Amino acid sequence: MFHIKQLELVHWDYWRRFALPLDAQIITIVGPNGSGKTTLLDALRTLFALRCSGKRDFRRYVRRAERSFAWIRAVIANQPGATGRRPFFPCLHDEVTLACRIRRAGGEWTRDYTIVDGDQPIETLEQGEDWIGLRDYQNRLAWGGLTPAIAKVLALEQGDTDKLCEYSPKALLELVFDVFGDKEVLDNYQAAREEQRSAERELDDLGLDLDRLRAQAEGRRLEADNYLQWKQLADEAQALDAEIVPRLEAAELTRDIAAERVELSRQGEERVTKQAERRNARQRLEQVQAEKGQVEGERRHLRATLESADAAHLAAHDQVRDAEKLIAERDTLRAQLAAEHGADAVVLEREHEAAESALVELRKQERELVAAFEDKTQTLRNARTRSGPSGDPEVARFRALLDEQGIPHRGLAEIVEVTDATWQAALEAVLRPYRHVILLERESDRHAAWALGERERFRHFLVPEREEAPPATARSLAEVVRFDAPVPRWLADLLNRIRRVDSVDAARDLSREIEWITRDGYHRERRGARHLGRPAEFHFGELARQSRIDQLEADIAGLDRKLHAVRPKVAEAAERLTGLRQRLLGLQSAQLLAAKAQIYSEAESALPAARAALTTAIGERAEAKGALDQLSGRLSGIDIEIDRRNRELRATEARLAELEHDTAPRRRTQAERIQRLRRLRRGMPSHWRNPADLALLAERYENAATARRERERLRNRLAEGDWVTDPAVITLSERLKADVTRRERDYLDRQGYCATARRLTEEARAAYAAKLRATVRQYGKNLKALAELANVSVDCPTPALGHDDLSLAHAGLEVRFDFDRKGAVGLNDGEASGGQQVMKSLILLIALLMDDARPGGFVFIDEPFAHLDVANIDRVGTFLRATRAQYLITTPVTHNANVFAPAQLTLVTRKKKPGEEWAPTIGVLARAV
Repeated sequence: MFHIKQLELVHWDYWRRFALPLDAQIITIVGPNGSGKTTLLDALRTLFALRCSGKRDFRRYVRRAERSFAWIRAVIANQPGATGRRPFFPCLHDEVTLACRIRRAGGEWTRDYTIVDGDQPIETLEQGEDWIGLRDYQNRLAWGGLTPAIAKVLALEQGDTDKLCEYSPKALLELVFDVFGDKEVLDNYQAAREEQRSAERELDDLGLDLDRLRAQAEGRRLEADNYLQWKQLADEAQALDAEIVPRLEAAELTRDIAAERVELSRQGEERVTKQAERRNARQRLEQVQAEKGQVEGERRHLRATLESADAAHLAAHDQVRDAEKLIAERDTLRAQLAAEHGADAVVLEREHEAAESALVELRKQERELVAAFEDKTQTLRNARTRSGPSGDPEVARFRALLDEQGIPHRGLAEIVEVTDATWQAALEAVLRPYRHVILLERESDRHAAWALGERERFRHFLVPEREEAPPATARSLAEVVRFDAPVPRWLADLLNRIRRVDSVDAARDLSREIEWITRDGYHRERRGARHLGRPAEFHFGELARQSRIDQLEADIAGLDRKLHAVRPKVAEAAERLTGLRQRLLGLQSAQLLAAKAQIYSEAESALPAARAALTTAIGERAEAKGALDQLSGRLSGIDIEIDRRNRELRATEARLAELEHDTAPRRRTQAERIQRLRRLRRGMPSHWRNPADLALLAERYENAATARRERERLRNRLAEGDWVTDPAVITLSERLKADVTRRERDYLDRQGYCATARRLTEEARAAYAAKLRATVRQYGKNLKALAELANVSVDCPTPALGHDDLSLAHAGLEVRFDFDRKGAVGLNDGEASGGQQVMKSLILLIALLMDDARPGGFVFIDEPFAHLDVANIDRVGTFLRATRAQYLITTPVTHNANVFAPAQLTLVTRKKKPGEEWAPTIGVLARAV
């Protein structure tokens, strides 16, 4: 690279005009702060099209002179290098002049540059016309060796001489290659890479275009498919309307007419059968009703006999009781007569008191037994007259409240009759939770009844919704029950849902969904199976009523026995109390015996006959009661039979009415079918009736209704859908398909070209990597050569360079320095001292200028000794002298004098004095050889 031999400034900052000799290796610029050291360097930076230091620019300096123009001119060495090429070819002199002319134009400062052969003064340059712009000027300088990478180094700020060692390995490698690398290799690599990227982009664009064309072809194919689908649907709809639906309708009408003929014939036969069944049912019903009338006559006779036996029993019982009472009275008087008249009065009083208490207690017990006897007797009468089953007190009390409110009702047990006594226990177990359900006669009373139930907290159901029980399902629990009135629907459904089975083994073959129960009450439902428990007493049907009657009679007999046992005790206690009272008043037993002697004698004589009459009356009463109970059971069976026969008769009559009601409309409908079939077949081709073809149509469409629905569906689909009806879409689809095939061939050809571009890029990348390695080796040699001059050890390994763009882009140059054998340190690892940082930066910088093809060069170093001690200043100075570069070094006047030791030329700057227009000219001190 070139070096500077002379510099001339005109109107730069506060300098009017002066020229400085710079033909020396190391030039020291010394002066106090603010005297223009950096200003002088910024003039050189402006001349070489570099960035000024800090935030300054050339405008700042030319404005201070308050002139409309300024000049910066330098004489530069143009010596040929090792290759014989001069830096500023086609300038062939050993010196060239570089000039920067700055002028004000329209309020703005502009720069013009020129490079001319030889040492030309400013006046000559001003007459010339060979001025170029900034960009062209920078290109000329780069050709002369001042590349953009070197320009970055030369533009270091004041005090930043160690900035080069702060570069990252990647940035340092890029800088080294910019300085030493073969630009053509990099250009070939970048051109090949750009060509590859361009080919890949073109391939991508071609792929996108192919995808778009494929999408268009697919769209046209879909339109073609849409047209074909529309054509198919339209043809099918037309076929359905014109042929298929009429053929299926005719075939269905033919089948329906034949089937209806068979059904009408069957109904006629069934009607005759049902009429015969109705006649037989009426005859059987009349026979059973006649038998019932006969049995009811017998029951009335037996009831009269039982009433006579009851009267005789009561009369005989009263006679025996009166006679025994008189005899007991006689015996008491005789005992009193035999008693001693000298009994103690106090003891007698106590006996009288105890006897009176005993009599009160016995009479209370007698009253309770009499009340219970009357209650049981009334309940027995109700049970015999079917007034309803016995209920618990809570239910009886609530039903009394309903009666008071005028709400008619019935208990569920009052309308249920069990027709098969063997299933009584199972039915009772199922209906146990509903035995006290109350059924309202009027549905309109439901809200009043519910309000009363809420007030009384009635725990049983109040049901207003009732209907006639449906026919019982075969072998269900409902088949053994008869209802005397409408019932809740849920009750009928419950009983119809439960299947009757004889045992658990008999239910093995039943489906899992069937609910069943055994006679013993073992119940199976959806939740599982369990035993419902055998009820201790029955509440539903005649068997329950008869059981209650038997229980009530047994209870009444027990109460009667208790009364027989209590009443003598009452009489005895009363007589004893009377005797004690008489003894207290004075005994008159003898007079009483004498007065009633005849009565006592007659009673004693009549007592055996009265007892015999009582025994006879008891036997007759029991015999009449047994006969009446037997006759009542027979009459209950007759009632059940009458009810069953009535239900059979009603079912037969209902079926006959249904047949009569359905036959006439069905015959009219059959006639309409025949007429419709004749209209359809009129004009119909004979082959349309082919059974095989009709079977295929039925297999596809099932029936005419389905075919009509399919026809309507197709019509709606054709009307509502977005259809393509133009047959030209078929041709367009085929053309686009051919275009896609042709474009796919072009895409494959372009893929081959892309592969070739990738191969060329790989070859260019390999050449670039090889050049990069050679550059690093050359730079490493320069570093080691400079390091030997500075007595420093340097390690600069070749970076790992891969075979891809990514590894090349991230490659870096790792340089490590060993000062004084204290261990290697990196570029900017924080372990080096200030002087070592300066040394590292200088070594890295000067190594960039050590090019055998372009030796020399110049460097601006702003105050490199600012942070160095005396030893390091000498060390840096020695190093600078050992190199071949040209250095322009600034230093303040406060530094040690050793900073001037390596300088061959010293420039002394001075501050502008107050009141003077221009600053003093820079002094020049040249070292004597």
